Amino acid sequence: MTIYFYDADEIPYGCFSNFSAHGVELDGRHWPTAEHYFQAQKFAGTRHVEAILRAPTPLRASQLGRERTRPLRRDWEHVKDDVMRRVVEAKFRTHADIRAVLLSTGTEELVENTGGDHYWGRGRTGKGRNMLGRILMRTRHRLAAEGEPAR
Repeated sequence: MTIYFYDADEIPYGCFSNFSAHGVELDGRHWPTAEHYFQAQKFAGTRHVEAILRAPTPLRASQLGRERTRPLRRDWEHVKDDVMRRVVEAKFRTHADIRAVLLSTGTEELVENTGGDHYWGRGRTGKGRNMLGRILMRTRHRLAAEGEPAR
């Protein structure tokens, strides 16, 4: 079976979205959502990080991170997967309730059901790379192997 997710408000799998209201502590800061952290890392070491951190919603953080008037860090294409892995793992280690949801999916395939993103999701054709889903599945496997409790 395949579990599709997209909207942060979907129950029970909306928590798989980077827009879900599950903050994380990373790099000595509190980030309101995984999306805030991910988008800010495109500009690590610049003043643009603060603007994204203060964005009132994950949608606004996403919009700010996609503005090409800001100078994208040169190594972004090489580090973006690691940035995503780091924030996803922090999110599910921090919040026992959503860790339990992730672990409850067993070995099911997790797919971000977005038509607009062929890299992080399944894309319009359904043949996208689904990197967010893959990272979630790897995180699930790692947490299960470590015996993380599904509280």
